[in-house]
Amino acid sequence: KGKCALFEDCGTGKTVQQLEWAWQVSLHTGLPTIIVAPLAVAQQTKREGTKFGYSVTVCREQADVQRGINITNYEILEHFDAAKFGGVVLDESSILKAYTGKIKQQIIDMFHDTPYRLACTATPAPNDYMELGNHSEFLGVMTRSEMLSTFFVHDGGDTSHWRLKGHAKNDFWKWVASWAVVLSNP
Repeated sequence: KGKCALFEDCGTGKTVQQLEWAWQVSLHTGLPTIIVAPLAVAQQTKREGTKFGYSVTVCREQADVQRGINITNYEILEHFDAAKFGGVVLDESSILKAYTGKIKQQIIDMFHDTPYRLACTATPAPNDYMELGNHSEFLGVMTRSEMLSTFFVHDGGDTSHWRLKGHAKNDFWKWVASWAVVLSNP
């Protein structure tokens, strides 16, 4: 598929899944992959990688990038060139939740042309449609605006109140299931 989301509870193995995905994308494209994670998660992911036989390079800038799997923090993304990567993983992709957020828009814009994209987070709020829309936009499935106009009705003057169209409920969740998996127990 190339672009998808893993919405999985804690302890279900997201880290090893994203490492395997990043490794396979790197092999397939011949380009390095990058995992973008919150501060302090990079070293933990590197240790997990070693435990499972993956070599993970912790990077602070583009010059640090090696073949294979690389990892950095959200706070220093401006030091990287997205065009140099075959794939990107967002670890704790709930960072996309703030639909007006500066970092959210930076991530969506920066990786717009990256061929392979994976978003991983423990639990996006099931009724936070904006967060699902932002994930869809990051993955290149559908923009948040397109999602809203396709599946939702605006409830009045306040732009933050959107209601899922009654007849679109099943179609909406089928659409989400076409690009995301939700697991609580592997």
